[in-house]
Amino acid sequence: MKQTRKGILSILLLAFLTVNVACYAQKSNVSDSDSKVEKQDKKKKKKKYKLPEIDLSHWSVTTPELNDKGGAMNIEPPEILNYATDERLIPYMYNDSTDGSLVFYSFPSKATTANTKYTRSELREQMEPGNNDVNWTFAQGGTMKGKLAIEEITEDSEGKYHKVIIMQIHGRLTDEQRDLIGQKDNNAPPILKIYWQDGKVRVKTKVLKNLSASDNQLLHEDAWDDDDGFNFEQEVGFRKFTLEVKVSEGKMVVVLNGNEYKVYEDIHMRRWGVFENYFKAGNYFQSRDKDAFAKVKYYELEVSH
Repeated sequence: MKQTRKGILSILLLAFLTVNVACYAQKSNVSDSDSKVEKQDKKKKKKKYKLPEIDLSHWSVTTPELNDKGGAMNIEPPEILNYATDERLIPYMYNDSTDGSLVFYSFPSKATTANTKYTRSELREQMEPGNNDVNWTFAQGGTMKGKLAIEEITEDSEGKYHKVIIMQIHGRLTDEQRDLIGQKDNNAPPILKIYWQDGKVRVKTKVLKNLSASDNQLLHEDAWDDDDGFNFEQEVGFRKFTLEVKVSEGKMVVVLNGNEYKVYEDIHMRRWGVFENYFKAGNYFQSRDKDAFAKVKYYELEVSH
């Protein structure tokens, strides 16, 4: 009898231990599973979408698409603020939420603007939203600063990267100046073009052909010529970089990455003071090659006066 009782007790004890081990294993598996789910949830919560730090309320944009009149498409505020859902803009101006950039895409098309054969996906400053007639002079001054990068750009037949203009200061005639010289539009030359070229930043400006030209004479585009250009020493390649353009009376300064400067302060800058101006930024693609294109990313862009 004693042995029988011992046998029964041993069986009961073994059964009890087996159930406990099974329960512990089940709890452990549930705990591990819960832990994995929690980690996945945390990862999902940590994954945030980034947006560019750009206020578009004072910019219009021109794209490589034709409008109803056969010219380049131009979208002004407040419509430009809906670029993320506007089908006219989505192919040419869109967010990359993985790195918080605004991408400008351009390629050769029939949608060119006046006095150029090239196309663009480019912003145009509007001091008064929707109005191109309100601009600024060098005496009034202005600053434009951006953080940007070239995402992708094609090569020509010789294996060299195509060029792209990434920032500009464009001149503009007032209505009175336009009428005075008998011009059909208000277009004036760009006093500043900043290029991405072969992985470097190149600056071009204008110089007056005749330093003795009268104020009326220098209103004509043919009174001005291109300078020889200036190349910054730093190679930016496809990395992020910053550009700052600072304008004051008779002076223009271009700054790359906060530590390399090009200063223009001469009679050409002083005489340019007769014009009004506006800033431009984006992707003004400088090629008509077949299948060529460029993508320019802007992470930050701000203007002040």
